[in-house]
Order: sequence, then C-alpha cells, then structure tokens
Amino acid sequence: MPQNIAEFRIIGRVGRITKREKVTYVNIAANYKRRDGDEWKQDTLWNSVVCFSNVASQLELTEIGDLVHVTGRVRESQHGENNDTTYRTELIADTFAVLAKSTSEQD
Repeated sequence: MPQNIAEFRIIGRVGRITKREKVTYVNIAANYKRRDGDEWKQDTLWNSVVCFSNVASQLELTEIGDLVHVTGRVRESQHGENNDTTYRTELIADTFAVLAKSTSEQD
C-alpha cells in the first residue's frame, strides 16, 4: 500500500547557523530564475531547516557559505492558545551533506 509523504530537498548555500540546546536551525539559500519583462533575474529564497541530533555530526563540519544538500520531511506545528495561536511549516532534516566548502575559505 502506498505511503503518504511530505518531503523536501534543498541544494544551496548556508547563510546562518543557530545552535540551541537540543536543536540547530540552518538557513539555506536557494536561487531561482524569474522573468521580469524581457529579462531573467535571479531570486534568492531562504529556507530555515530544523536539525536534530540525527544530523549533528554533519553540522559540526558545516560553515557559512558552504554548499549543502539537505533532504527531510515537512511538518506543520502550532503554538499558543485560542486567538493567539500561530502556525508554522517546519522543514525537518533527515540527511545533511556538505557538497563544497565556501570559496572564501579557500582564498
């Protein structure tokens, strides 16, 4: 029987790493081209990925500017009560790999 899934894949550059007690948040830039009249322009979209201990060893080697490949699952969450509830879509990393180190580190 088929399984219902919600998953993502991002290949992009790391912009920020925020470590907390049990979780690390990694902002990853993904670039897309869009048409603006007769010209094509590049749009950068930032994705906040939630990383738990299952990818901790890969995160130790990751620095800002590195090109990474991340896959995982999409999760909806809510916080607050009654009329003060906020909803959020979270990207939870299942795999995390550094594809290339930042070019600024190699200069």
